[in-house]
Amino acid sequence: MRAAHSPTGRSPNAGRRAPCAARPGLRGRSPRTNELAVDATDGVSGWAVLAALAQSAALVAGMIRPVGAWWAATALSAATILVTEPVMSQDRLFPWSIMGMAFQGGALFLLALRVPLRRATGALALTLLTGLALTLRTTQPHNLDLDRSAPVFVVALVLGAALRSLRLARKDLVVQAELTAEERARRTLLEERGRIARELHDVVAHHMSVISIQAQVAPHLVEHPTEELRENLAGIRENALEALAELRRVLGVLRSESAPSGSARHAPQPGLDGLDGLLATVRSAGLAVSFSATGDPRPLPPGVELSAYRIVQESLSNVLRHAPGASADVVIGHRPAGVTVRVVNSPPDRPAAPSPGVRHGLLGMRERAAMLGGELATGPTPGGGWEVTAILPTGTESTEDAP
Repeated sequence: MRAAHSPTGRSPNAGRRAPCAARPGLRGRSPRTNELAVDATDGVSGWAVLAALAQSAALVAGMIRPVGAWWAATALSAATILVTEPVMSQDRLFPWSIMGMAFQGGALFLLALRVPLRRATGALALTLLTGLALTLRTTQPHNLDLDRSAPVFVVALVLGAALRSLRLARKDLVVQAELTAEERARRTLLEERGRIARELHDVVAHHMSVISIQAQVAPHLVEHPTEELRENLAGIRENALEALAELRRVLGVLRSESAPSGSARHAPQPGLDGLDGLLATVRSAGLAVSFSATGDPRPLPPGVELSAYRIVQESLSNVLRHAPGASADVVIGHRPAGVTVRVVNSPPDRPAAPSPGVRHGLLGMRERAAMLGGELATGPTPGGGWEVTAILPTGTESTEDAP
């Protein structure tokens, strides 16, 4: 059969311009323009370029608004497939082309990064249902790829959800670590306060017991005590017993959680006269420590002696933990208004082993000094060591220094 010719001898289409002749190079500028073209020989229509650019913009917007971007990407993909399906080449993948899978999978990935897994799974189900609906609504045979595109979308969703879970887990871990550190510091501080309160209670209870016994014995030391004297002494004894009972009632909660043994509960609290035993124990642990005292020793309130002993004990414990191989000097300075405790250690001769947790011992020492109205100063020495100095007042000036 011969081809028809026009009267002029030219082909009937010779005068027509290609649809994209005025737009060379548009093919390939956007990833989906080639796929959205109806026929490879017809060039790329402006609608195809617009649809491809819109899908690319939707994918970029998914970094900020993943939900809206997924809806836009799904709607644009369905619209372009519906428009191009009647004239689409039967060799092309349908309904999701290679770039279509990439765009839709990228939208699902960005969505799974930002929303809970339940919502992302719902988006995946809608995507697969959209593909199924497009597959059922065809006007010609196609190279169907729903069985190949579905695993791609599932992998994109699982990867995004896994990365989101990892990010949330790391965030929760940081928050939990901060809360744990705060709770540990709070518990340690409360335990130290409870310990201080119990020790002072034992000191006060001892004096109140002595007052009660003396008030009970005093009438028998007088040959003919008057009735008024007996009543006053009985009132003193009764008040002492009530104060002692009230002290024990207030500290009952503290003792209930970790009550010490009976021998430890009634053992006398240590004071400055017990430093010799403490220093001997520390020396047996390998710490070279020297002791000296200045000023004129005088009787101190039991609370001051107990706090001074505990500060020396905690300071030497810190030297053993944080300054291996160092030596320490303990100086007790007696003053008319109180006592000064100074513990200085030399630089360590080797790095200390890692010590978990925070140095809560300093908090306890500060609590003790503040409770007595004193001061505590800590810090490094010029030679690379560490110094702890506490000033513990007795609360009253010496009568010898009074005018």
